[in-house]
Amino acid sequence: MMDKRVMASDEMMSFETAIRTDVGCVRTLNEDSVMAAPASGLWVVADGMGGHTAGDFASQTICEEMGTIGLPTGAMDLRARFMARLTAANTRIQDKATELGSGTIGSTVVALLIQQDHFACIWSGDSRIYRMRGDQLTRVTRDHTEVQALLDTGAITPEEAENWPRKNVITRAIGVTELPECDMVEGALLQGDVFLLCSDGLTEYFEDAELADVLYTGLHGSLEPLCDQLISMALLRGGKDNVSVIMVRCHTAGFPALAIEGEYPEFRGEL
Repeated sequence: MMDKRVMASDEMMSFETAIRTDVGCVRTLNEDSVMAAPASGLWVVADGMGGHTAGDFASQTICEEMGTIGLPTGAMDLRARFMARLTAANTRIQDKATELGSGTIGSTVVALLIQQDHFACIWSGDSRIYRMRGDQLTRVTRDHTEVQALLDTGAITPEEAENWPRKNVITRAIGVTELPECDMVEGALLQGDVFLLCSDGLTEYFEDAELADVLYTGLHGSLEPLCDQLISMALLRGGKDNVSVIMVRCHTAGFPALAIEGEYPEFRGEL
């Protein structure tokens, strides 16, 4: 599917987008939600917290709020609109938890925001964004999990992390704090960049090196069969969780490169 938007500078940016979500082989309810609004420059994957009441409500609420984002005037405006809607979703999720009276509910979120030659990735939890640039795969996001925090401090080794008993315990999610707690990475967008947004139902079954090989081999064709392949591989390997994938290929022309590229921890909606 190709979506186009004409920028104010009269330059053209186009996106090829493919979206897949699957309930998996074990669960009976899909608590993942996905949405794409290429005209707004926004793509989102949200994963309702497994084992909690109404995780599907939490993820759906995030995507519902993002569906009202409209047409931003630029990168800063898009980020402001995104955070306003994420904050609204956060409040709605907390209100639902109070109504149910059965404990915390929540959802991870990972979002790709694109305006002109600029991209931003905003996330909370362990859903991920990868960027394929040429033959190089980069994991743009860093998981908000207990095991990642232990790895960052050197308390455990990567080998220990593979079998850590609380490997999937997340440390951030939308709906569990008064305000959304997110991180952000932003940078310059280049011709041919491909972004992969996914829930942990996919990354549970892929090391980054294997994922890079699959993407590099499959990116010569359409994104839709490549998404199907990723989902199928996760299901064949067990599919114990819901699996969601969005892929976005960017085509740009004539934009100057941005100098800024970096990570912004503790991004809480203050722009």
